Amino acid sequence: MIKSLYTAATGMQAQSLNIDVIANNLANASTTGFKGSRADFQDLIYETARQPGTASSGDSTVPTGVQIGHGTKAGAVSKMFSQGELQNTKNELDMAIEGNGFFQITQPDGEIAYSRAGSFKVDEEGRIVTSDGFLMEPEITIPADTVAISVGLDGTISVKQAGSQTATEVGTITLARFVNPAGLSSAGRNLYTPTEASGDAITGTAGEDGFGSIAQGFLEMSNVSVVDEMVNMITAQRAYEINSKTIRTADEMLQMANGLKR
Repeated sequence: MIKSLYTAATGMQAQSLNIDVIANNLANASTTGFKGSRADFQDLIYETARQPGTASSGDSTVPTGVQIGHGTKAGAVSKMFSQGELQNTKNELDMAIEGNGFFQITQPDGEIAYSRAGSFKVDEEGRIVTSDGFLMEPEITIPADTVAISVGLDGTISVKQAGSQTATEVGTITLARFVNPAGLSSAGRNLYTPTEASGDAITGTAGEDGFGSIAQGFLEMSNVSVVDEMVNMITAQRAYEINSKTIRTADEMLQMANGLKR
Protein backbone atom coordinates (compact mmCIF):
# COMPACT_ATOMS: atom_id res chain seq x y z
CA MET A 1 0.00 0.00 0.00
CA ILE A 2 2.95 2.31 0.64
CA LYS A 3 3.99 1.80 -3.01
CA SER A 4 0.60 2.93 -4.25
CA LEU A 5 1.02 6.27 -2.45
CA TYR A 6 4.17 7.07 -4.37
CA THR A 7 2.82 5.62 -7.63
CA ALA A 8 -0.27 7.82 -7.49
CA ALA A 9 1.91 10.81 -6.59
CA THR A 10 3.83 10.39 -9.86
CA GLY A 11 0.50 10.44 -11.68
CA MET A 12 -0.46 13.71 -10.02
CA GLN A 13 2.91 15.25 -10.88
CA ALA A 14 2.56 14.12 -14.50
CA GLN A 15 -0.91 15.62 -14.87
CA SER A 16 0.27 18.84 -13.23
CA LEU A 17 2.93 19.10 -15.96
CA ASN A 18 0.30 18.24 -18.56
CA ILE A 19 -1.89 21.13 -17.35
CA ASP A 20 1.11 23.48 -17.53
CA VAL A 21 1.64 22.55 -21.19
CA ILE A 22 -2.06 22.93 -22.00
CA ALA A 23 -2.17 26.31 -20.23
CA ASN A 24 0.73 27.60 -22.34
CA ASN A 25 -0.98 26.39 -25.51
CA LEU A 26 -4.22 28.16 -24.60
CA ALA A 27 -2.37 31.34 -23.58
CA ASN A 28 -0.82 31.44 -27.07
CA ALA A 29 -3.94 30.55 -29.03
CA SER A 30 -3.77 33.99 -30.69
CA THR A 31 0.03 34.26 -30.97
CA THR A 32 1.23 34.65 -34.56
CA GLY A 33 3.23 31.65 -35.76
CA PHE A 34 2.95 29.81 -32.43
CA LYS A 35 3.28 26.03 -32.48
CA GLY A 36 1.49 24.07 -29.78
CA SER A 37 3.23 21.53 -27.54
CA ARG A 38 2.25 18.07 -26.36
CA ALA A 39 3.41 16.31 -23.20
CA ASP A 40 4.50 12.70 -23.75
CA PHE A 41 4.74 10.33 -20.77
CA GLN A 42 6.53 7.06 -20.03
CA ASP A 43 5.84 4.35 -17.46
CA LEU A 44 8.50 3.92 -14.78
CA ILE A 45 10.58 0.86 -13.87
CA TYR A 46 8.71 -2.31 -12.88
CA GLU A 47 9.18 -4.53 -9.86
CA THR A 48 9.22 -8.10 -11.15
CA ALA A 49 7.97 -10.71 -8.69
CA ARG A 50 7.83 -13.39 -11.40
CA GLN A 51 9.40 -13.06 -14.82
CA PRO A 52 7.12 -13.94 -17.78
CA GLY A 53 8.23 -17.22 -19.29
CA THR A 54 9.60 -18.64 -16.03
CA ALA A 55 9.39 -22.43 -15.89
CA SER A 56 6.50 -23.61 -13.70
CA SER A 57 7.22 -27.32 -14.25
CA GLY A 58 9.38 -29.52 -16.37
CA ASP A 59 7.54 -28.83 -19.61
CA SER A 60 5.51 -25.63 -19.01
CA THR A 61 6.18 -21.92 -18.43
CA VAL A 62 4.37 -19.02 -16.77
CA PRO A 63 2.48 -17.16 -19.54
CA THR A 64 2.31 -13.69 -17.99
CA GLY A 65 4.40 -13.29 -14.85
CA VAL A 66 3.92 -10.73 -12.07
CA GLN A 67 5.19 -7.18 -12.63
CA ILE A 68 4.15 -4.14 -10.57
CA GLY A 69 4.62 -0.69 -12.08
CA HIS A 70 5.83 2.35 -10.15
CA GLY A 71 4.00 5.12 -11.98
CA THR A 72 4.79 7.56 -14.77
CA LYS A 73 7.12 10.38 -15.73
CA ALA A 74 7.39 12.99 -18.47
CA GLY A 75 9.34 11.65 -21.43
CA ALA A 76 9.19 14.77 -23.61
CA VAL A 77 7.30 17.96 -24.35
CA SER A 78 7.18 18.02 -28.14
CA LYS A 79 6.44 20.96 -30.44
CA MET A 80 3.83 20.22 -33.11
CA PHE A 81 4.84 21.98 -36.33
CA SER A 82 1.62 21.56 -38.28
CA GLN A 83 0.53 24.47 -40.49
CA GLY A 84 -1.55 27.17 -38.83
CA GLU A 85 -4.39 28.96 -40.58
CA LEU A 86 -3.49 31.98 -42.72
CA GLN A 87 -5.16 35.28 -41.88
CA ASN A 88 -5.44 37.96 -44.55
CA THR A 89 -4.14 41.26 -43.15
CA LYS A 90 -3.50 43.15 -46.43
CA ASN A 91 -0.35 44.56 -44.81
CA GLU A 92 2.53 44.69 -47.30
CA LEU A 93 5.13 43.52 -44.76
CA ASP A 94 3.06 40.71 -43.27
CA MET A 95 4.26 37.36 -44.63
CA ALA A 96 3.33 33.75 -44.03
CA ILE A 97 5.17 30.59 -45.04
CA GLU A 98 2.91 28.07 -46.75
CA GLY A 99 4.72 24.82 -46.06
CA ASN A 100 8.12 24.01 -44.62
CA GLY A 101 10.63 26.61 -43.48
CA PHE A 102 11.49 29.41 -41.06
CA PHE A 103 12.37 33.07 -41.39
CA GLN A 104 15.93 33.83 -40.29
CA ILE A 105 16.30 36.50 -37.60
CA THR A 106 19.53 38.09 -36.34
CA GLN A 107 19.50 38.46 -32.56
CA PRO A 108 21.27 41.34 -30.77
CA ASP A 109 24.24 39.03 -29.95
CA GLY A 110 24.67 38.27 -33.65
CA GLU A 111 23.37 34.70 -33.44
CA ILE A 112 20.73 33.57 -35.94
CA ALA A 113 17.34 32.50 -34.62
CA TYR A 114 14.38 31.15 -36.57
CA SER A 115 10.70 32.09 -36.60
CA ARG A 116 7.38 31.31 -38.25
CA ALA A 117 5.95 34.71 -37.28
CA GLY A 118 6.00 37.01 -40.30
CA SER A 119 4.69 40.29 -38.84
CA PHE A 120 7.61 42.42 -40.05
CA LYS A 121 8.16 46.17 -39.84
CA VAL A 122 10.78 48.66 -41.07
CA ASP A 123 13.09 50.53 -38.70
CA GLU A 124 14.36 54.12 -38.94
CA GLU A 125 16.93 53.03 -41.54
CA GLY A 126 14.38 51.21 -43.67
CA ARG A 127 15.62 47.74 -42.72
CA ILE A 128 13.08 44.91 -42.34
CA VAL A 129 12.84 43.93 -38.66
CA THR A 130 10.64 42.01 -36.24
CA SER A 131 8.37 43.69 -33.70
CA ASP A 132 11.33 43.65 -31.28
CA GLY A 133 13.59 45.38 -33.81
CA PHE A 134 15.62 42.24 -34.66
CA LEU A 135 16.91 42.27 -38.24
CA MET A 136 15.80 39.81 -40.89
CA GLU A 137 18.65 37.70 -42.26
CA PRO A 138 19.78 38.46 -44.93
CA GLU A 139 19.40 42.17 -44.22
CA ILE A 140 17.01 43.89 -46.63
CA THR A 141 16.51 47.65 -46.78
CA ILE A 142 13.43 49.37 -48.17
CA PRO A 143 14.19 52.78 -49.82
CA ALA A 144 12.70 55.81 -48.08
CA ASP A 145 10.73 56.92 -51.18
CA THR A 146 8.99 53.52 -51.60
CA VAL A 147 5.28 53.74 -52.38
CA ALA A 148 4.56 50.01 -52.85
CA ILE A 149 6.21 46.74 -51.77
CA SER A 150 5.79 43.42 -53.55
CA VAL A 151 6.93 40.04 -52.20
CA GLY A 152 7.01 37.12 -54.62
CA LEU A 153 6.24 33.50 -53.81
CA ASP A 154 9.99 32.86 -53.93
CA GLY A 155 10.72 35.63 -51.42
CA THR A 156 11.92 38.21 -53.94
CA ILE A 157 11.17 41.72 -52.61
CA SER A 158 10.57 44.47 -55.16
CA VAL A 159 9.60 48.08 -54.53
CA LYS A 160 8.05 50.83 -56.59
CA GLN A 161 9.56 54.22 -55.81
CA ALA A 162 8.02 57.65 -56.18
CA GLY A 163 8.30 58.94 -59.74
CA SER A 164 9.15 55.51 -61.18
CA GLN A 165 6.85 53.26 -63.21
CA THR A 166 8.99 50.14 -62.86
CA ALA A 167 9.67 47.98 -59.82
CA THR A 168 13.17 47.59 -58.42
CA GLU A 169 14.35 44.39 -56.71
CA VAL A 170 15.91 45.13 -53.30
CA GLY A 171 16.57 41.64 -51.94
CA THR A 172 15.40 38.06 -51.51
CA ILE A 173 14.23 36.35 -48.34
CA THR A 174 16.17 33.17 -47.59
CA LEU A 175 14.34 30.49 -45.63
CA ALA A 176 15.78 27.80 -43.38
CA ARG A 177 14.56 24.32 -42.48
CA PHE A 178 15.71 21.52 -40.17
CA VAL A 179 15.82 17.74 -40.35
CA ASN A 180 14.16 17.62 -36.91
CA PRO A 181 12.31 20.88 -36.17
CA ALA A 182 10.88 19.35 -32.97
CA GLY A 183 14.45 19.45 -31.63
CA LEU A 184 14.60 23.27 -31.79
CA SER A 185 14.79 25.16 -28.50
CA SER A 186 12.06 27.73 -27.85
CA ALA A 187 13.66 31.06 -26.97
CA GLY A 188 10.50 33.17 -26.57
CA ARG A 189 9.64 36.21 -28.73
CA ASN A 190 8.40 33.74 -31.42
CA LEU A 191 12.01 32.58 -31.92
CA TYR A 192 13.67 29.18 -32.01
CA THR A 193 17.36 28.34 -31.72
CA PRO A 194 19.04 25.21 -33.11
CA THR A 195 20.34 22.36 -30.97
CA GLU A 196 22.22 19.15 -31.67
CA ALA A 197 18.85 17.40 -31.82
CA SER A 198 17.48 19.71 -34.53
CA GLY A 199 20.62 19.57 -36.65
CA ASP A 200 22.10 22.50 -38.55
CA ALA A 201 19.93 24.86 -40.55
CA ILE A 202 19.48 24.10 -44.24
CA THR A 203 18.93 27.34 -46.15
CA GLY A 204 17.35 27.86 -49.54
CA THR A 205 14.86 29.69 -51.71
CA ALA A 206 11.15 29.68 -50.96
CA GLY A 207 9.19 27.32 -53.20
CA GLU A 208 12.23 25.19 -54.07
CA ASP A 209 13.89 22.07 -52.65
CA GLY A 210 11.18 21.33 -50.12
CA PHE A 211 10.74 24.90 -48.86
CA GLY A 212 7.30 26.46 -48.59
CA SER A 213 6.28 29.52 -50.57
CA ILE A 214 5.76 33.00 -49.11
CA ALA A 215 2.32 34.60 -49.03
CA GLN A 216 2.41 38.40 -48.80
CA GLY A 217 -0.33 40.14 -46.85
CA PHE A 218 -1.03 37.08 -44.68
CA LEU A 219 -0.02 35.93 -41.20
CA GLU A 220 0.17 32.34 -40.02
CA MET A 221 -1.91 32.03 -36.87
CA SER A 222 -1.32 29.67 -33.95
CA ASN A 223 -1.94 26.01 -34.75
CA VAL A 224 -3.54 25.49 -31.33
CA SER A 225 -7.11 24.17 -31.40
CA VAL A 226 -8.91 25.65 -28.39
CA VAL A 227 -11.55 22.90 -28.47
CA ASP A 228 -8.93 20.13 -28.45
CA GLU A 229 -7.02 21.80 -25.62
CA MET A 230 -10.19 22.14 -23.55
CA VAL A 231 -10.87 18.41 -23.98
CA ASN A 232 -7.25 17.65 -23.03
CA MET A 233 -7.61 19.85 -19.96
CA ILE A 234 -10.74 18.01 -18.81
CA THR A 235 -8.98 14.66 -19.31
CA ALA A 236 -5.93 15.84 -17.36
CA GLN A 237 -8.12 17.19 -14.56
CA ARG A 238 -9.98 13.90 -14.21
CA ALA A 239 -6.72 11.92 -14.24
CA TYR A 240 -5.32 14.20 -11.52
CA GLU A 241 -8.49 13.73 -9.50
CA ILE A 242 -8.48 9.93 -9.75
CA ASN A 243 -4.82 9.79 -8.69
CA SER A 244 -5.63 11.91 -5.65
CA LYS A 245 -8.44 9.46 -4.81
CA THR A 246 -5.95 6.60 -5.10
CA ILE A 247 -3.76 8.28 -2.47
CA ARG A 248 -6.80 8.78 -0.24
CA THR A 249 -7.80 5.11 -0.64
CA ALA A 250 -4.28 3.88 0.16
CA ASP A 251 -4.23 6.12 3.23
CA GLU A 252 -7.56 4.70 4.44
CA MET A 253 -6.27 1.15 3.95
CA LEU A 254 -3.15 1.98 5.96
CA GLN A 255 -5.33 3.48 8.67
CA MET A 256 -7.35 0.26 8.87
CA ALA A 257 -4.18 -1.82 9.00
CA ASN A 258 -2.82 0.35 11.83
CA GLY A 259 -6.07 -0.19 13.76
CA LEU A 260 -5.82 -3.96 13.75
CA LYS A 261 -5.52 -5.60 17.18
CA ARG A 262 -4.77 -9.11 18.37
